[in-house]
Parts: sequence; structure tokens; C-alpha cells
Amino acid sequence: MIGITEITTAAERLAGHVVRTPTVPSPGLSALLGVPVEAKLELLQRTGSFKARGAAAKLLSLTEAERAAGVVAVSGGNHGIAVAVMAAALEVKATVVMPRSAPARSVEIARETGATVRVTDDMGGAFALAERLGEEGLTVVHPFDDPVVVAGQGTVGLELAEDAGDVTDVLVSIGGGGLIAGVAAALRARRPGVRVWGVETEGAEAMSRALAAGGPVTVPVSSLVTTLTAPSVSRLTYEHVAALVTEVLVVPDREAVRGSLEFADRAKVWTEPAAGCLLPAARRVVERVGDGARLGLVVCGGNASTADMAAWAGRFGLR
Repeated sequence: MIGITEITTAAERLAGHVVRTPTVPSPGLSALLGVPVEAKLELLQRTGSFKARGAAAKLLSLTEAERAAGVVAVSGGNHGIAVAVMAAALEVKATVVMPRSAPARSVEIARETGATVRVTDDMGGAFALAERLGEEGLTVVHPFDDPVVVAGQGTVGLELAEDAGDVTDVLVSIGGGGLIAGVAAALRARRPGVRVWGVETEGAEAMSRALAAGGPVTVPVSSLVTTLTAPSVSRLTYEHVAALVTEVLVVPDREAVRGSLEFADRAKVWTEPAAGCLLPAARRVVERVGDGARLGLVVCGGNASTADMAAWAGRFGLR
């Protein structure tokens, strides 16, 4: 299990390399949900998502020989951008493997940094290719199955614990589970009374299926929220969620897109659906907990284009 020592060490290592993002009360979201809401604006992070933390933590831990050989990362979008950008900043050669479903803008950004981008038919193929490249000598910067990466993501929870008011419940999106594992570990150490809730979208249910099965399983992925579509979680992230998270809630893609539109209307921030899914889940948490709830939302990323959002809204008949 990742502890507060590993997370505080990661915070010290990351100082000067990533942004200490703000945690702010949101009057608009508070009015929408009927309870006080504070938002951890990780979409203001370098590369537009929390992923810069774990990527930088891993890159900064490499030996000189590993730096010289280069790294490889698998991504549905945000992790690849983060590894590409942070590797360029630290002068490490990077290869990013993405499935064809990854947003075109994410592929473009990774290429613009100078990273080598390899595109596969699906996410399973992307992980298989990265594994082969790792066997050839590249260091794999795994998006969630790495204690160093999870500790880096845990710095989100460390800052939230220090900056948020008297929150009772924190909601965190789940893809492979690196973010929620790190955040839950930090909050358990610094705010042990706070409940942590995970959120997935339908067709990207790797963690909820793992919890039902008693361990990681491979699941089919079909959600349009590609940044959450891990084919399975890891034993590392599963064990953290099983021990530290109250429940994992699953919401439809349509509600995740609607949540992004509500974030724009009510909170005045532009989120991707991987963060938009927090709002329909938050309504369910308030129903469970009652009017005494005080919510903290980890707004994990904002890497959706206006064209993407318009297309998704049109697909679901949303305005």
C-alpha cells in the first residue's frame, strides 16, 4: 500500500515541475447540487490533467541509463500527453502508444513535443506493444500500475487535504485507478473521516467489475470517455480501492457529457467527460449521505475540444 511517506516524497520531488492547482468553493455547483461543493481544479495542471504528476514523478526517478534508453507509455489521451510533454521538458526520449479511439488532438499534441507516437487498433493492442518495447529496453511509464506513479497522483489528495474546507465526501474518476488510489491513500492519512467515492462510465467499468470479481479482470471497453477506458485495473490500484474507497458508482456516457456542460454553465470551467461524470455521481452521493454532505470534486482534466463536445452533445440530444 502507498503511504503518506511515499506521497510526501513525491511532492518534494515534483516541486517546481508541476502546478499546485487551486481548490475553490463553487457557488454554482453548490446551488446545482444543494450542498456545499469544493472543486480541486486539476484541469489547470500542466498538460491539462493530473497525469503530469505521475509522469513527472516516474521520469524524475529514472537512472541515467534509463533516461538515455528512453521511455514508452500507453494512453487513451491524457497520460500520453503528460509523458510526452514532461519527457521533452526533462530531455528524455519518449514513445507514446495510443489506440485509434484516442482523441486526434491528443495524438497531435504528443507528436508536437517530439515524441514518437504509435497507433494501434485498440487499447489491448496498445498495452501489448508497450510491453514488447519495454522488453527491448525502454522503461515503461505505466499509467497506473506503478507505485511511483500512484504516489505522484497522490499529491492531488495531499493538496486537497491541506486546502479544502470541511468536506465529508470526495469524488474521483477512475480509469485504471492510479488517481483514486493515490488520493484515497493521502486522504486516509490526512483526513481519515472523509469518504472517497469512485466514478466510472458505462463501458469503462474495470474497477467496479474487479471489485465484484474479487480482483482485476479484463473487461470490454466501449465508453466514449476514452481517457477512462483501461481494459483492466492493476492489483496495486484494486487493493487500494478495495481497502479505502466507499463505493464505485457507474454513470452513462450521456450523463458524463451532460455533466461537462453543467460544469461549464454552473462552475465556469471546461472539463472533459472524464470529469463531467462526477456530477451525476455527486447527485447519488447526496441522496445517500443527505443534506449534511460537503463535497470535494477532483476535476481531473479538461482536454476535450469544442468540436468534441459539440459532437457528443449532438449525439445525445443535449444543449
